[in-house]
This record gives sequence, C-alpha cells and structure tokens, in this order.
Amino acid sequence: MENLIKAAQFILSLSIIVALHEFGHYITARMFKTRVEKFYLFFDFLFPFPNLLNFALFKKKIGDTEYGLGWFPLGGYVKIAGMIDESMDEEFLKSPPQPWEFRSKPAWQRMIIMLGGIIVNILLAFFLYSMILFHWGTSSLPVENVKYGFAVDTVVQKMGLKDGDKFVSYDGGKKFRGANSIFIDMLLNGAKTVEVDRGGQKVTLPVPQSIYKEMLEHKKAEMIAPIVPAVVDSVVPGMPMATAGGKHNDTIIQIDSVPVQFAYEFKRQVSAFRNKSTYVMVRRGNDTVRLNIAIPDSAIVGLAFYGPAKYFAIVETQYGFFESFPAGIARTWDVFVNYLKQFKIIFNPELKGYKQLGSFFTIAQQFSPQWDWFSLWNLTAFLSIAIAFVNVLPIPALDGGHAFFLLFEMITGKVPSDKFMERAQVVGMIIIFALMFFALGNDILRTFFSGHTFWH
Repeated sequence: MENLIKAAQFILSLSIIVALHEFGHYITARMFKTRVEKFYLFFDFLFPFPNLLNFALFKKKIGDTEYGLGWFPLGGYVKIAGMIDESMDEEFLKSPPQPWEFRSKPAWQRMIIMLGGIIVNILLAFFLYSMILFHWGTSSLPVENVKYGFAVDTVVQKMGLKDGDKFVSYDGGKKFRGANSIFIDMLLNGAKTVEVDRGGQKVTLPVPQSIYKEMLEHKKAEMIAPIVPAVVDSVVPGMPMATAGGKHNDTIIQIDSVPVQFAYEFKRQVSAFRNKSTYVMVRRGNDTVRLNIAIPDSAIVGLAFYGPAKYFAIVETQYGFFESFPAGIARTWDVFVNYLKQFKIIFNPELKGYKQLGSFFTIAQQFSPQWDWFSLWNLTAFLSIAIAFVNVLPIPALDGGHAFFLLFEMITGKVPSDKFMERAQVVGMIIIFALMFFALGNDILRTFFSGHTFWH
C-alpha cells in the first residue's frame, strides 16, 4: 500500500509538471498563431519509440488541436505543426512551409515557443514555494541548538570528527543551513575545512576531498545526526522490542552490560548483538525494568526514539501572503543553485556522482509513504526546477537543443537544414534513451546488490 501511495503522489506531481510545461509551449505557439496539432498528457506511444504501441486512452479534437491522454504515464508532449519533435513525424517536409507552421515563424518567435515550457516550470516552482511558505512557513533546527552535539558514522570519523562534536561552521565561518543539512552543505560547496566545538574548544578539521566519494557511496541516512536521549517514542507491535515488553516513554539505560544514555549508543549496540539474545534495562517512571530480547539479524527491533524537536528549540518563521512571494523567489533561486551544484558533482571524475543517478523509480521513492501535501508540493516544486534545468541543456530533442540551434540561426543567419534537424533529433533521442537506460541500470544495481537509496 505504501508503494501505491508513493506512486500516486509521483504520478500526480509529474502530471502537473508535464501538463503545465507543455501548456507553456502550447500557449506561446498560439500567441504567434502557430498551429498545435496535438496536446497530450502522457505519451500515446512507447517513449522514446514514436511508432510503437500507438494508442490513446482518451482523445478529442477541438479546432485544429487533438487533446488526449496517452497510455504511457511518464511524460507528455505537444505536436506543433511544422516542427520535428519526439513524434518524428516528417510528413510536413514534403510540402512547402505554411503560414501557420513553426518553421515559417521568425527565429525569435520560435525561440519563445521553445522556451515556453521551461519558463512555466520556473513559474510553477516559484508559485508552489511561495504558497508553501505562506501556508506552512519554515522550520529549522540551527546547529547551535543541538546541545548534546552530533553522532558521526565511522566514515565521517575519518576526517577527525568525534561523537559529541558540535558543528559551528565550514571554510572559515560559512554557516550551515541547519542540523539536517550539514553533509549536503559541505558536499555542494566542496568544503575544505569544518569547525566544531569539542568540549568547549574550537577545533578546525581539514576535509579530505576523497571523503566525499566515500560518503556518497556509503549513503547511510544518519552519517551525521543530532544526539538525542534514548527515550522511546513508540514501539511496533509484533517486533522484538514490543514482544520483550517495551513501552512508550521507556528510557533505555543499558543493553546487556553496556550503559546507554543516547539513542545512537543503543542503535550501535543493537547491531553488535545481531542473532543473539540479551537484555535491555529501561527506566519506567520510578522503576527499573529488565526486558529480555532476541535481536534479529537485521538488528531492527521495532522502536522509534523521540526526535530532536522534543529536546531542542526549532526556529519557525511564518510569512504573510505578500511576504511569501519574495521569499518564494529566494527559495526557488536557492534550490536552482543547489541543483546546479549537484550536476557538477555528477560530472566530477573523482566523486563519480553519476553512480547516484536514478530513474523514475528512484524519484518515486522520494515521496511520502502516507499522503502528505506538504511533501508532495515541495517535491513537485523541486522536480519542476529539475525538469526546467534538464530541458535547457543543449541536447537535441530537448527544448535546450532546439533553442541552441535557433540561437545559432539568430547569430549567423544560417538555418540548419531539415535533414540536419531530423538527424539531430534522432541523436538526441538516442542520448536521452541511453541516459534513461543508465539511470535504470543504477536503480537495478542498488536494489539487488546494495539495497541503498538514492541521494539527491
């Protein structure tokens, strides 16, 4: 059921993004009296094979345009008269250019039509972020509010960090955005040093660039996490902790003969007792209770500790309706810049970020297992920016590829031949298909050989 809920949210999000992206092309084409022959949400063919499994779930022609719902749910398109696109329809090339065709319009009009989808995607992200800020505001946990410091994984310890270190800044004074974005802030900005408070003393540690590659490959969710007391928030019925008699609000003080004060200490000790029977001592009110427990091989005992929000001051900011718009612009720009930095990591030969690329299956996994409007709109805004960015790349078959050739035409006055554009479209489709296949291959490797999830 959780996967179905994730899939439903993903398809809804993608449908909104794609429909509005294609509407951007549609409305700009109509502005310049260019005929739009088709407007489809989802593909009515097996993308990227335009002549395979051609059928629509619904279609209706209104005026010159056929509106439809395709069967292949990962995308959509508009077919603009007189333009070679993903449908690979070349019949129009046999006839002289007509006034209503794309190829008959001035280069500047064609450029606006090609960029229409990208512009609408950016506007969508801006609108969504503005409304998210207006409705929910923002909340963050500043690093200075984490009074117990941070627990750091063994990989992160290689740069000299220790459990209990309190993060202060990186690269000589640059501030972290929050306690949950320490690794991302360091990675995206290529931090060379990190400053921590260790027992009241400021310590500056060099960050070996090789550590980022190892951290990316490690992909552990809690490589750097705020330290919280070992107080149980909930137990899962039927799991080892519940079977042993664990209860809500139990404070774990010991596992076997090892004292425990913080949640991370318990989690690490549980891993050391895989496939063993042991005991857990808990403080319950004024009593101390011994729980005999069998630790499974997975080391998952079925409990959740209270999160940082229970112990540390969360900074919340609310926005009025008009205040939300400039804040939405700032949020859109910040996400765009960080996405650009992620692209740099993908092409970094040392970090090998391309190994982290994922297909639609990976993207769908980022959605909440329960229906969550806040998460849905946040991810929709982010994906809208991502799609806008990818589409602006100068790859034939993408909007950016068409725009690149139009820019060449506007600068040189030379129009690429129809045959050249046809071949360029084929090359672009091959590149897109290869990238899709590569990302899908990464997903398969992660699923069957590592069990890791995608970092983004």
